[in-house]
Amino acid sequence: QVQLVESGGGLVQPGGSLRLSCAASGVIFSISAMGWYRQPPGKERELVATITTGGTNYADSMKGRFAISRDNAKNTVYLQMNSLKPEDTAVYYCYARLRQTGVSLIRDYWGQGTQVTVSS
Repeated sequence: QVQLVESGGGLVQPGGSLRLSCAASGVIFSISAMGWYRQPPGKERELVATITTGGTNYADSMKGRFAISRDNAKNTVYLQMNSLKPEDTAVYYCYARLRQTGVSLIRDYWGQGTQVTVSS
């Protein structure tokens, strides 16, 4: 059983910052990628950022404002969000592409989501 638990969401004023965390737990053999997606109100889920051993990838609207990082020893991914705008309001979902110990299949797992609201 694998679980992804997010934390760090909340209410912040425009121009403010938040740091999201997501820890993966369970019988994990390897993690090939971790990342963040978000779903704004009334819209579809969209990519925020991903991180692999090969590097990072950001959606264009997040470049320069958001930074993704990872602590491999803790199976944890972080998202530092700066210069937040009202349009960043969304539920933010963590994901991990991983392989469980004793299982050959690599699959994606998702967190339950954390709400980020940017408003004055």
